[in-house]
Amino acid sequence: MNDALDPAARLQGSESARVEAALEQQFKSPFSKIALLRIAATPDIRTAEGEAMLKQVTDAIARTPGVQGVLSYLDRADSLFLGQDGSSIIIVGLSALKGTEDALMITLRETTDALCAQLEEKYPGLAFGWTGEAAVNGDLRRVSAAQTRGAELRVLPLTLILLLIAFRSFVAAILPLVCGALTILVSLAAVAAVNSFWPVSIIVVSIISMVGLGLSIDYALLIVSRYRDGLDQGLSRGEALTQAAKRGGRTVILSGLTVAIGFAAMLLVRVSEVRSIGIGGILVTTVAVLIARTLLPIVLAWMGPWIDAGPRGFALGPKTGRNWRRWGNWVTRHPLSVLAVAGIPLLFLAAQAANLRIDLPRGRWLPESAPSVRVLHQIDSVARGNFGQIIQVVLYFPPQVTIQDETGWRAESRLVRFFARDARVQHVWAVTTLSAMPLGGPETLRRVPDSTRRSLVSADGRAVLVELLPRQGLAATDAANLVRDIRLANPQTLTGLAGARLEVGGVPGFNVDYQSAISSTMGVLVMSVICVTLIVLSLAFRSVLIPIKAIGLNLLSVAAAFGAVALVFQGPGFWMIGLDRPMDGGFPILPVLVFCIVFGLSMDYEVFIVARIAEGRRSGLTDNEALVQGLAGTGRVISFAAAIMVMIFGGFVFGDFVLIKILGFALGVAVFLDATVIRLAVGPALVRLAGRWNWWPGR
Repeated sequence: MNDALDPAARLQGSESARVEAALEQQFKSPFSKIALLRIAATPDIRTAEGEAMLKQVTDAIARTPGVQGVLSYLDRADSLFLGQDGSSIIIVGLSALKGTEDALMITLRETTDALCAQLEEKYPGLAFGWTGEAAVNGDLRRVSAAQTRGAELRVLPLTLILLLIAFRSFVAAILPLVCGALTILVSLAAVAAVNSFWPVSIIVVSIISMVGLGLSIDYALLIVSRYRDGLDQGLSRGEALTQAAKRGGRTVILSGLTVAIGFAAMLLVRVSEVRSIGIGGILVTTVAVLIARTLLPIVLAWMGPWIDAGPRGFALGPKTGRNWRRWGNWVTRHPLSVLAVAGIPLLFLAAQAANLRIDLPRGRWLPESAPSVRVLHQIDSVARGNFGQIIQVVLYFPPQVTIQDETGWRAESRLVRFFARDARVQHVWAVTTLSAMPLGGPETLRRVPDSTRRSLVSADGRAVLVELLPRQGLAATDAANLVRDIRLANPQTLTGLAGARLEVGGVPGFNVDYQSAISSTMGVLVMSVICVTLIVLSLAFRSVLIPIKAIGLNLLSVAAAFGAVALVFQGPGFWMIGLDRPMDGGFPILPVLVFCIVFGLSMDYEVFIVARIAEGRRSGLTDNEALVQGLAGTGRVISFAAAIMVMIFGGFVFGDFVLIKILGFALGVAVFLDATVIRLAVGPALVRLAGRWNWWPGR
């Protein structure tokens, strides 16, 4: 399935997307999509022997079906195509057909493997390495699948151990794991079906594994524990099952709805990657709820007394129940003390969120286990420019002006000179800077080969492409700032031509559009999640104060998770998660993912405990008695459920994907704090202080 998913983010309608479309449609450029080939240990390309070898390589690549163009030192005798270690860099134009890139990269690797076998005896140490968007995307699919499987294999045995401790019955312990595995399988099948007509990002696989396993185990713990609680109370198995399915099932549905709200909000973001995560999250949450609400009760009824095979534990632990009752009584007697001791450190951690930086990080953050990523880093270290951050600028002339006119030629030349003076730019490729022709005027266009002209001049001559190669070592953040500077500049000032228009694309242009799309939507997204959750909880609990308190505590959980990320990934705790040094940035997508997922997951335990307190109040208990009963009835469920979920998220912290590493850490910290400090201390203390006003205007 991973081979069918899209590892790249898409942003339809953005300026960078328009530039990409223009290269394909107006320019008919063979290099609208490119791959980079690095050839190491070659003879000097500037000699006859080196030139012959390079021609043999480029001819073989050019004959490969799906290759639209090859650009090397043979086409432009430019030192930019030569690495400082003597290696050679080749730009290969790929077919723009969707879904063909990965297969084409496999074919190209087979071609260069065959060339290497032919030439390695004559040139010992000869090595070919592919990189670029298509190559990296294909490798990320494979690495993502392997690391997701590895994370699952790490956490499943530990999860089973915790469930055995909780239930002291192998049969009861295995049920939540079966529910989790089934949830993941069904959700992935649903995602595969969606991907057949709507592209889904590869990151969805990790999200489904993390969230699906955690939610399923949470819900199964709740249903099974309610069932065994009913047996403890002397109910028959049928009555206990009915009670668990009715009361526990209602809680599961409400909890799943609050989780789905966060994922649904991601559909507001224009980035395809974020939207596909939202769809995947909605699917996995729905499947987890359906399995817990329908299949699990059926299995419990079918198993009968076998559910208690082995020593009885979880629901029949009087000592555990007494401990939670003792804690509940302490909270009801000392709510202000509990708030001070638990709340002040939490507020301090949440305050660290102000230091979180979400710009693209500098340095290396793609997984080194991917061969194409290693090749990209090798090129970065020896090339005379940053080939991974090429900026594409399309200059559109006003009506009646073309590049064949003196006016258009002068405007393009002036723009090129402006870019060449920028210290951040290593080289400018444009039709007026080709070394194969003098810069006399537009009449020299006749001497330009058709393939080159197609790459740099539109078919009608009313638009030209100017490509900027950033200097070596220029970080992605700096390249993005260069894009912003170009977009803010006045095109008439840069070209000296009234009515001229510029559009900027390439990887740095996409990065700018990506960050802008997320930041412009963040406010609406946050307010949507808060408002919809407020309405749902108000209707569910017939209260005003309970939903407000829940949302406030959820926002505190999110802020604390951001604060922990700032301290660990960008602060003194970097060594704890295997980084060589603190990161100087994050990822623009991080706030959206953490907020939407944490907000929903944090509401999970709020629903568990408040639903149990509300049951106590409806049964005639006082506010304090209902609070104590709620803590006693859910404290152990929440503790084990949170421990398992933290372990699941923690399993993803040890992979190579920095974004997944940060996400797993943030979710794990949020769940840990939410299930301990917030829901079992701060939340109950606030419930105690509010008293009967918790349920206003209901009863």
